Amino acid sequence: MDRNEKADLVAELKQVFSETSVVVVTRNLGLTVAQSTDLRLRMRDAGAQFKVAKNRLALIALDGTRYQPIGELLKGPTALATSIDPVAAAKVAVDFAKTTDKFEVLGGAMGDTVLDLAGVKALAELPSLDELRGTLIGLIQAPASKIARTINEPGAMLARVFGAYAAEAA
Repeated sequence: MDRNEKADLVAELKQVFSETSVVVVTRNLGLTVAQSTDLRLRMRDAGAQFKVAKNRLALIALDGTRYQPIGELLKGPTALATSIDPVAAAKVAVDFAKTTDKFEVLGGAMGDTVLDLAGVKALAELPSLDELRGTLIGLIQAPASKIARTINEPGAMLARVFGAYAAEAA
C-alpha cells in the first residue's frame, strides 16, 4: 500500500467516524473467508459497515474525532463495525460472536461514551431504530383509530336499529 492509498484510507475512515453513531471494535482470530463474507452481509443487511483497517491508520483517523478514546482497543488483529443506527452494528457483532469462537467483541463507543464489552452487549439488546419507529407509529395510530371508531359508532348503532325495525316490519 503506497502513501496515497494510505492517505485515502485515513480520509475515508475519518469520514466514517464523523457520520456514524456507534463504533464497535472487534477481534478476528482466524475467520474463514465464508465466515467473513457472512458477517459482512449481515452487517450490510442491518445497515452497518464492517471494515478491517491497519491499527496505525485507524489511530491516525481517530485523532481529533469523538471516538479517539477507543484507540487503546486497537491492538492485534482488529476490525471496526460502524452504523448510523446506534444499535445495528452492536447487535450484528454480538450475535455473530455467539456463533463462532474466532470472533470477539472488545468494546466500542457511542458518541462520546466509551463502551466496554458489557456496554456493547447491553446496546445490542435494545430494539433497532426501525423497530422503535414501528412501535411509535403503532402508538400514534391507535388513538386515531379509536377516535374514528367512537365517532362512527353512533351512526352504526342507528343503522342497526333502523335495520331491525325494517326487518320487523317486513
